[in-house]
Amino acid sequence: MNTTFRALMGACALGALATGATSETITVATVNNGDMIRMQGLMDDFYAKHPDIEVEWVTLEENVLRQRVTQDVATKGGQFDVMTIGTYEVPIWGERGWLMSLNDMPESYDVDDLLPAIRDGLTVEGELYAAPFYGESSMVMYRTDLMEAAGLEMPDAPTWSFIKEAAAAMTDEENEIYGICLRGKAGWGENMAFLTAMSNSYGARWFDMDWKPQFDSEAWANTLNDYLELMNSYGPPGASGNGFNENLALFQTGKCGMWIDATVAASFVTNPKDSSVADKVGFALAPDNGLGPRGNWLWAWNLGIPAGTKKVDAAKAFVEWATSKEYTALVAGKEGWANVPPGTRKSLYENPEYQDVPFAKMTLESILAANPKKPTVDEVPYVGVQFVAIPEFQGLGTAVGQQFSAALAGQISAEQALENAQKLTEREMMKAGYIK
Repeated sequence: MNTTFRALMGACALGALATGATSETITVATVNNGDMIRMQGLMDDFYAKHPDIEVEWVTLEENVLRQRVTQDVATKGGQFDVMTIGTYEVPIWGERGWLMSLNDMPESYDVDDLLPAIRDGLTVEGELYAAPFYGESSMVMYRTDLMEAAGLEMPDAPTWSFIKEAAAAMTDEENEIYGICLRGKAGWGENMAFLTAMSNSYGARWFDMDWKPQFDSEAWANTLNDYLELMNSYGPPGASGNGFNENLALFQTGKCGMWIDATVAASFVTNPKDSSVADKVGFALAPDNGLGPRGNWLWAWNLGIPAGTKKVDAAKAFVEWATSKEYTALVAGKEGWANVPPGTRKSLYENPEYQDVPFAKMTLESILAANPKKPTVDEVPYVGVQFVAIPEFQGLGTAVGQQFSAALAGQISAEQALENAQKLTEREMMKAGYIK
């Protein structure tokens, strides 16, 4: 081997070692929904921009994701470098110093373009602690053909009494078409997201101004009884096990007349690749009872960086890419404007191409209709529409959700579920020092 060739080989080896030494692998924990799965298929764009960063994905069901990331961030375990977290967690974790501030995002990221309704929920004392991947409210998605066959017309802003009438008219048990599909799976972010938002429109609340639980109120009894009547009379069998993904599958296969759930689902039910009813879907605001609040929530799935990571720069590079205007344009180019992550940026809703998307206007109206600072009719001491922004809610919401799911499954009565919810919530609030 001549000297020149040996030198070249040595230089190549050193170069390879240098490249390996500077390459970083970050672990991203995310939820198993369609938008996040889609992102994983578009990673070539990220790698082209950041060849020195590798991404490992941990994709989990919603309830499992919450357990895993909460445990990791609280202990600063360092298992994850980027976490997919919700509007509930961000302000609590940011205040506790569990998340890195994102106030140093580059000017090109254009933080001021974020919708104020979404950005405000991710900000504590002027510090942005997570970047929104998509924002959502909830709305009614319905089969236009079944509505027409029933001789009804869906209002843009329906009442709960109309929803009940339509559910009855569209139910066709012989053909396994259920008038309405709603979340029944227990979880603070599953059935309790829906039921808490629904209860707001009935004038119910989790707590009065002295933090006393309110599940013994007439408003909560009306909420739960109407929910159970809708589901038991016009819903699918086994609904106590159905969350977002299960109901999405039912709707896409033509089994649901109506589905009240996250606005982000609109792109999945109107995509002909996945939905057999894609050309037969209409949209309306979540129902109300004429009391002021509608039964819709406000949420964002966000990317946050835990304080326990040792790979801050690489994590921030990923967060910037995944929540940027450029990523939106990337999805639009590959999948069409109907499939871009919605609900985060003003510029998206000012884009004429996106304005032609059939659900764009209703999504924005739904987001703007939710008021986390005044979620229900009477005054409350907490912030949050479908959740209560206190650390104890994660456990409380799931425990109450288990009672309501048991009532839906027919294991206990509505009265017993509410009595159990009142007692367990009182006990936990006393233990936490909110009440004596």
